[in-house]
Amino acid sequence: MDYVLKTKHLTKRFKDVKVVNEVSMSVKKGDIYGFIGKNGAGKSSFMKMICGMFIPSSGDIELFGNADLVRGRKKIGSIIETPAFYPTMTAEENLRYYSIINGHKNNVKTSEILDFVGLTGFGGKKVMEFSLGMKQRLAIAIAFSNNAEFLVLDEPVNGLDPTGIKEIRELLLRLNSEKEITILISSHILGELSKIATRYGVIDNGILVDEFDNNELAERCKKYIKIEVNDLIKASNVLREQMNIQNFEIYNPNTIKVFDNLENAALINRNMVLHDVIVSSIFIQGMDLEDYFVHLMGGVKCIT
Repeated sequence: MDYVLKTKHLTKRFKDVKVVNEVSMSVKKGDIYGFIGKNGAGKSSFMKMICGMFIPSSGDIELFGNADLVRGRKKIGSIIETPAFYPTMTAEENLRYYSIINGHKNNVKTSEILDFVGLTGFGGKKVMEFSLGMKQRLAIAIAFSNNAEFLVLDEPVNGLDPTGIKEIRELLLRLNSEKEITILISSHILGELSKIATRYGVIDNGILVDEFDNNELAERCKKYIKIEVNDLIKASNVLREQMNIQNFEIYNPNTIKVFDNLENAALINRNMVLHDVIVSSIFIQGMDLEDYFVHLMGGVKCIT
């Protein structure tokens, strides 16, 4: 199996703080790898080490099956934090400029690339006149204009409206399927990420706590009983003491999710009523990626 990226115990320290803590990650060729974590979890620092913007404190990086990072990084395109443009230059001029910097001289097919990212007819327009969505598409154009085989994208839909998010989503799917570009992407909009990602990694406090693919996610995001009650403490005690149910989580202000005994929803409701807990709703539903992320991070712990 071909891997575009492998890291082994990759670590970045700032003074005594490990912002990335011995992360061992594998990104397969053809993946759209969704990188998930809270603000400050270490996503951007990890990506910066992959792209050569940060020097690792320890650990190893392998790109395209090779430890020669200089050679491997020539095949990477990236957007990390805010894309940098020359605002008084046109889209074509920015694209041509960055292509020259990346060693492609002046032979880049700017019109073809701008067409691909949905900027047909805007090549002669100054970037200072672009909307945020147009700037993001131009940034992606610049990122893959060096014939990149691997894109590293840090929050590429951050700040976009729903239409802009949809356009970027469709563009990334096209890059993956038509140009066979592998993508590592972080995003806080987990619902959108779940529409394109084939594999996921979850980082928390610098530690990669889990990796899973779509099939594993479907298995883990099984159905649960969602109960809305007036008294979380009483309801928790009913589940634990009266029904011996331990696998549940509380989501303030009034919601409990029960992950076992799905066939006993009616019995749970009956026991709640018998013990003076008012149930405003009880129904079975499944988790999505966002629910699973909260569950993986511990959710809101049960009240004792």
